[in-house]
Amino acid sequence: MALDTVAIATTTPDQEQPFAALGLKPDEYQRIREILGRRPSSSELAMYSVMWSEHCSYKSSKVHLKQFGDKAPHSDALLVGIGENAGVVDVGQGYAVTFKIESHNHPSFVEPYQGAATGVGGIVRDILTMGARPIAVMDPLRFGPADAPDTRRVLPGIVAGIGGYGNCLGLPNIGGEIIFDETYAGNPLVNALCVGVMRHDQIKLAKASGAGNLVVLFGAQTGGDGIGGVSVLASETFGSTGPAKRPSVQVGDPFTEKVLIECSLEIFAEDLVVGIQDLGGAGLSCATSELASGGSGGMRVELDTVPLRDPSLSPEEILMSESQERMCAIVEPSKIARFLEICKKWDVTVNVIGEVTDGDRLIITWHGETIVDVPPRTVAHEGPVYNRPLAKPEYVDRVNAQVLDLPMPSTAAEVKAAVLKLISSPNMADKSWVTSQYDKYVQGNTIQSQPEDSGMIRIDESTHLGVAISTDANATWSYLNPYEGAKLALAEAARNIATAGAKPLAVTNCLNFGSPEDPGVMWQFAETVRGLADGCLEMGLPVTGGNVSFYNQTGDVAILPTPVIGVLGVIQDVRERTPMSFTDAGLDLYLIGDTKNDLAGSEWAYMHNQRGGQSPIADLQAEMRLIELLLEGQSIFAAAHDLSQGGLAVTLAEMVLHHDVGATITLTQEIAVALLSETPGRVVVAISPSDAEALATLASNHNVSVTQLGTTGGSSLTINDAVIPLDELRIAHTQTIPKLFG
Repeated sequence: MALDTVAIATTTPDQEQPFAALGLKPDEYQRIREILGRRPSSSELAMYSVMWSEHCSYKSSKVHLKQFGDKAPHSDALLVGIGENAGVVDVGQGYAVTFKIESHNHPSFVEPYQGAATGVGGIVRDILTMGARPIAVMDPLRFGPADAPDTRRVLPGIVAGIGGYGNCLGLPNIGGEIIFDETYAGNPLVNALCVGVMRHDQIKLAKASGAGNLVVLFGAQTGGDGIGGVSVLASETFGSTGPAKRPSVQVGDPFTEKVLIECSLEIFAEDLVVGIQDLGGAGLSCATSELASGGSGGMRVELDTVPLRDPSLSPEEILMSESQERMCAIVEPSKIARFLEICKKWDVTVNVIGEVTDGDRLIITWHGETIVDVPPRTVAHEGPVYNRPLAKPEYVDRVNAQVLDLPMPSTAAEVKAAVLKLISSPNMADKSWVTSQYDKYVQGNTIQSQPEDSGMIRIDESTHLGVAISTDANATWSYLNPYEGAKLALAEAARNIATAGAKPLAVTNCLNFGSPEDPGVMWQFAETVRGLADGCLEMGLPVTGGNVSFYNQTGDVAILPTPVIGVLGVIQDVRERTPMSFTDAGLDLYLIGDTKNDLAGSEWAYMHNQRGGQSPIADLQAEMRLIELLLEGQSIFAAAHDLSQGGLAVTLAEMVLHHDVGATITLTQEIAVALLSETPGRVVVAISPSDAEALATLASNHNVSVTQLGTTGGSSLTINDAVIPLDELRIAHTQTIPKLFG
């Protein structure tokens, strides 16, 4: 096929172009023609199609996401906010931490191992481009029913991909969650979070400034894998027979990425780059247009100088390829020799592919012929913006009006059976079969990881400064009330940080939803964003960035609205952290917070096929008082464990099993509600009996209720008259997942 240059495009205005096959709507194609004053060349069409995709442009979500800026609380800790590859916060002692969460959902359904592996690789490079050393990853996952054949297909591959890539990079996997629900059948959610650390003066930004500075591509060679990958694949709905477009999923090479990380950090340490961008979704189309748009605006690139794995690739394919392990840097000519020298030392492929100009156009040539001549902002930052129709779905009032009809255990035998049934359900069962495939302790700075409430990493080995991270979502609460669901997920993630003794600082999010072309889905999304923005403002926690993943549905069946909220907090001395469980007998156990009849959206209701009623209403003022109590009273807590899915029953079971130390509990409230309710804002703590007065004083000072539950010790979990031997409890808890997937 003959090369379609800009000159040819100018003289053949009526030539038909396959814009619809590339995911562009007729009006979007017409707008591109208006911007350029002509039809686009095939290479320009390729760039606009991937950059204007839902995944890259946020065209359906921008009008709502601006609330994170409009309602942003003041934060002295925020160093870099929304708009860069990842947010950056000040954690003290001259250190900055960057963290972000993104999705790789659709690729992980098509090719589970590589989809999940490259999801990890992509988020790690986002952190690297900020100038930080990646230090840990986390992976919140959602799957269809645990016993469904397709879950058995995708789950082992996804877990192996996450572990295989992360382990090879030498990054500890310190947290996440695995939830099963029928709405994720055919649409597994693979969300990947990475956290990195740097000094304040090491922060890098994605901008190409300084005419005459060089555009340098380094890392892996460009291949045909992932052409149109996440940019197209994550921007449409799966049909009942699979997606209409199934471009090849990116193929990851963690060893190449590990070398690229070390090479990049050495380059950063010598201050050799003006700007830096990784090549993820939309590949070179994204990196060149975003760097040019973020800088002075002018750039010239010679596309035929890009190192190729496959020499048969067309210019369009090179621009759309999402081959992994690639970075694009802006380098001053006086520093290029040293840059190339470091790349040679690490055996990293590197080519100068262009330069920054004093113009305002991104010009790309192919063997001397101009194939792209565009204003870069129109590609990267001025794509279409849709204020899509939204309407409250009819199901909301109907399911909110439902009255739950659940079996409520009352006798000792019923209580024992309920606890064993709950703790052995796929959602509540021990996930060691999964997490044992991840290296949790590589680098030697992991303080805590699964199954603790949050992951914790030491930042400084001399001062023991550390950070804790938690990711949380209750999609059923979001289904019942998306506004409250977002607030409740935020509160839970912040609470999980505080139980360990870390102070919440900042928020990232991955918002997973069905098709934005469905007004009901857009209502769920709009309410979720409004709830999260309001919640963050009330709690004083800035949103530093995140990701929107739409089109998570098969045919007409959308996933539950699933806003995964990540909260990062700082702890001054990780040696003082509060663990989730106790090692000693003779401690007193207390419940902090009130228990109400909150069974709607609970695991007990889900196990009985009931998804109705009213979700809890978030009381963020009470949550903040609880967080302050946990932080102020840290010195007296031998253990602290959040109550969330599964309520008190699961919390107690997890605590006694963690170190094989039992407990005797006396409940005066209706036993079924006390055990199975999932009222938010509650924590179980263990203290020495001598600290009872100190706890009472703390509770009074912070206006938080405290109820004594019982004492630790023995070889069973005894709840009133129900005696559950720890051996029996452990078998129930640990056998489910290996039986399903082992």
